[in-house]
Amino acid sequence: MDLQKPPPPAPTQPAPTQPEGCLVVALRLPVRIVVLVLVVPVRIVWDALVAAGRFLRDTVLRPLGRALLWAGRAVFVWPLVGLWRYVLVPVARALGGLGTVLVLVPAGWLYRYVLTPAGHVLGRLARGLGAGFGWVYARLLTPAGHALTWLLKGIGAGLAALGLGVYTAVAWLLRYLLVVPARGLHTWLLAPVGRAVAWCARGLGRLLGMLAGGVGLVLYWTARVLLVLPALALWRWVLAPVGRFLALVAREVGDALGHAWRVAGRISRAVGRALGTLFRWIFVEPVRWVYRSVLTPVGHVVRYAVLRPVAAGARAVGRVAREALAAARDTVRQARADVRRMLFGEPRQPVAGDRREPLGRDTRTLGRSTTALTKD
Repeated sequence: MDLQKPPPPAPTQPAPTQPEGCLVVALRLPVRIVVLVLVVPVRIVWDALVAAGRFLRDTVLRPLGRALLWAGRAVFVWPLVGLWRYVLVPVARALGGLGTVLVLVPAGWLYRYVLTPAGHVLGRLARGLGAGFGWVYARLLTPAGHALTWLLKGIGAGLAALGLGVYTAVAWLLRYLLVVPARGLHTWLLAPVGRAVAWCARGLGRLLGMLAGGVGLVLYWTARVLLVLPALALWRWVLAPVGRFLALVAREVGDALGHAWRVAGRISRAVGRALGTLFRWIFVEPVRWVYRSVLTPVGHVVRYAVLRPVAAGARAVGRVAREALAAARDTVRQARADVRRMLFGEPRQPVAGDRREPLGRDTRTLGRSTTALTKD
């Protein structure tokens, strides 16, 4: 069984890197040092601009955008919605109802009671005229057409026989006066002359083709020796090495820029953290200490010694005012009731009625057929 198992997969090895020459190693370190010195200030300025932009976006632009959005809605959207909902839609509905009353209903009445009867009358008249025309066609026009057709067929047969004789004579004359002489001329004169001319043209074409091929071969080798081989040598021994060197320099400069940008980011982050820590030590911590050690106790004293007693007094005053208003309201209500009683008298009291079902024999039962409505 062990022999039938597949062999374990070979461990993957990293792709072999291409060895670098001494020129690359000698060029890389100076380029990275120079690029790092040039990129660090740019990265610090860039990070400062990004932080300022984020702060400006969060504190100024976003609230300003929300305010402008709300103002745009209040100035444009809400008036248009109100105009559409409370002006245009009711006006359109009113115009629709007016159009229905003034146009659709009279048009329907006109179609139903005027146009439809007139159409029925015109249809009956048209059916009567069609029946009359059908009788005329069947009794008069059809027999006349049959007679005219028979006459025309006879005349056409005579004319066809005459035309066939004339055609036969003309065809015989054209055959022996034109076709036979033209065929002989083509067979014994024009065809041999054409074959001779075609043979001469083919020979001349072959000669010109040979001359053009020789001239083209001479020009090809001349251009190859004078243009192609020098250009190939210039490309292979001058332009290609210079291009490889420039590509190497550009690649190293690009790698140095990427590396320097990342290193400058770390340096900028460290500088930013140091500045933030310094700002916190110089400004934030003293302000926090003043708030926590001075302002908070003073605020507690003011809240417990001044604000809460003032609030309790205000609540007591409000409670007394509400009770006074309630008492005054009850007094006014009572006075109004006394005046109404003196002017109109006591109000009529409703009589309480007994809404329960009757008791005893008058009660509706389920076991007997006699109920409160069918009893004697």
